[in-house]
Amino acid sequence: MPCYDERDRYLQPSASETQRDMATLYAKLGVSQDATSEEIKRAYRKAAMKWHPDRNAGQEEVARAAFQEIKDAYAILSDDNQRKVYDAVYAQEMRQYEALERRQREVEAARARKAKAEAEAKYTQMVGVAMRYADEGHNRDVLFGVLLGRDCDAEVAQRIADSVWALQQSRRAAQAGESGDEADAGRADPVATAESSREPVEEDAPSQPQPAAAKHDKPAQEPRAAGLFDSLWQGFFGVRS
Repeated sequence: MPCYDERDRYLQPSASETQRDMATLYAKLGVSQDATSEEIKRAYRKAAMKWHPDRNAGQEEVARAAFQEIKDAYAILSDDNQRKVYDAVYAQEMRQYEALERRQREVEAARARKAKAEAEAKYTQMVGVAMRYADEGHNRDVLFGVLLGRDCDAEVAQRIADSVWALQQSRRAAQAGESGDEADAGRADPVATAESSREPVEEDAPSQPQPAAAKHDKPAQEPRAAGLFDSLWQGFFGVRS
């Protein structure tokens, strides 16, 4: 519910009407509010001559109405007491007018803030809906249709659908590239890599077996096994043990 009673629009005059009515008496004579009595008298004579019906042939009705308003304005402003009363009423009307203007500006600003907050909240909600449907694999046209079904403005729905769809396509392309890199890395043959990096092992020249050294045959084979292990380790991880 708005804090501003809509009936005030009809109970109170509009800003333009209030401003026009407040300036009526001085404006009709063409003088400022602080004009002297002599300035008001000269202005009245000049305006009366201009709008006298006898001087406005063919526009008698308009001239007669203007002439009467000029006479009424002069009747009040030429009398000091009536002028003081009018000035007091004028000042009060000015205060009311300014208060009314300030109140209307505050109400309009509050309405604008509320409308903006609601629009931003709905926009965020629509983006979330579009993202959810895009993650489920739906295309751009489906996103657009879903947004329209949620009472989203057509222009806004189109903009959201295009943006979300483009973002989703970009994500999928990035994921596909990462999967391809992993697949290429998995195709490498670790055994072949190890064989290619294996260092040649020189075979010992044949020698005559000696009974005393027979008990040392097994330790003599351990360096050869260790060399093969180093080659495999280097092939898989690129380092030596």
